[in-house]
Amino acid sequence: MNALRFDRDPSRPNLLHLVYDEVVQATIDLDDPSYLDAEYMQRIAYLVDAAAEPKRPLRVLHLGAGGLAMARYVAATRPGSYQQAVETNDDLIELVRAEAPLPRGVKVKIRRTDAREAIESAPDASYELIITDVYDGARVPAHVTSTEFLHGANRVLRPGGHYAVNLCDGGQMKFLKPALAAMREVWPHVAVMAEPAVLRGRRFGNVVAVASSTELPIAELRRRCAGAAFPCRVVEGAELREYIAGAPPATDTTAIKSPPPPRSLRSF
Repeated sequence: MNALRFDRDPSRPNLLHLVYDEVVQATIDLDDPSYLDAEYMQRIAYLVDAAAEPKRPLRVLHLGAGGLAMARYVAATRPGSYQQAVETNDDLIELVRAEAPLPRGVKVKIRRTDAREAIESAPDASYELIITDVYDGARVPAHVTSTEFLHGANRVLRPGGHYAVNLCDGGQMKFLKPALAAMREVWPHVAVMAEPAVLRGRRFGNVVAVASSTELPIAELRRRCAGAAFPCRVVEGAELREYIAGAPPATDTTAIKSPPPPRSLRSF
């Protein structure tokens, strides 16, 4: 059985599930590029929708191309956006091009490079939105959570731009809390969107963290999270500081990978 493949949904043949190491990493609807199946991607989309007035094109950097699900969403909801996606896995890039090509008229520049290298080589103030969704197998690598990496991302953002990252953890949150502490060291405004059971460490799951040098659209994020099919919480300000509870910010020397997901979350 291939480690990297697309599985077609039995009930919807044009719904493709990207599977890597038996974990579903993205879902793409070939008929509807605005469709996002993963809850964490829906939460990132809440920020995409609130980042500027509706339909205004954005300059977006995707660190981690995946199946280009988020890039498709941005192109569908904000036509004319300039988008660049960074990916190190050549097999993944070729698989997407062969089995899930972008819709006609949608242009996303794909660079074969590491997220850190992409940030270090990008010009100052060149993007309005950076979305980090990077995995090494089924784990988030350490080097995209450190203060050094995040300072670089902040340099690349335009004034008032937004940063969003998909993180995952469970149990004692030894990966998540230092990652959030690092974000709070770089940006004055940070918030997370996640289910309460995940934040409490009672089960493994995704946490979407967002940040900016200016006020975040907290009211809109709360409204969207509360009305979702699977409601989640928005935690920010003093509540987030209390949640982090003095965890030291992750650095290049102390950052760790996210823990592997439990076997119960694997697709097979």
